[in-house]
Amino acid sequence: MTEADAKKRQKIISTVTDWLRIIMAHDQVTELRALDVQRGRERPHTEAGFFDYDHLAEMAEWAVDVSAYAKGVYFVMNPLNPDLIARRANRIDYAKEGQQASDKDVLARRWLLVDADPTRDPHISSTQEEKDAAREVILAVKNDLAAQGWPTPILSDSGNGYHLMYRIDLPADDGGIVERILKALAAKHDTPAVHIDQSVFNPARLCKMPGTLARKGDSVKSRPHRRARILEIPS
Repeated sequence: MTEADAKKRQKIISTVTDWLRIIMAHDQVTELRALDVQRGRERPHTEAGFFDYDHLAEMAEWAVDVSAYAKGVYFVMNPLNPDLIARRANRIDYAKEGQQASDKDVLARRWLLVDADPTRDPHISSTQEEKDAAREVILAVKNDLAAQGWPTPILSDSGNGYHLMYRIDLPADDGGIVERILKALAAKHDTPAVHIDQSVFNPARLCKMPGTLARKGDSVKSRPHRRARILEIPS
């Protein structure tokens, strides 16, 4: 790694750490999960681990570094049972099925995720035109909810689409409130080119880790791999 590359890497890690300190509560434990990780000739696998607030810089470092080898890197938005930290404390490693967080491990709902994704082959990246269409839809959702008195959300670029993250305070078992909200938004704002993901209602839902690459398929000029990032954070 050249000195310039090292500086660029450290800048990304520092920025991601700052973002995480806004998203995570001081007493929160979260999971970092990298899917379809493949280094060299090894078989694709999942790598995961659990992090507390005091080790978000380490979480950012693990995320940025594994991103070069993973199809996608994600985190659990909502607070998890702190006992999970003992599974793999502030680091990631090979994770077999059942070793990741599940809905029963979530203590409460802290965030509501709205995900606008272009309609395309799910195994490839989006074109710029498709991404632009997703941005139009996500901003329409944001403006619609603002007109109804909703607060300003975090706006994120997921690499292939766009996210809104609304701060909420609900029990893990919310009686289906989040699911119904997503269904209503999809019914109102879906287009032939973009859909609101209605499947992201469960409490242990993964969200794209900001600062990491979305690496679906090969990176080609018309459908490149892009780095996820947070665009707007409300005051």
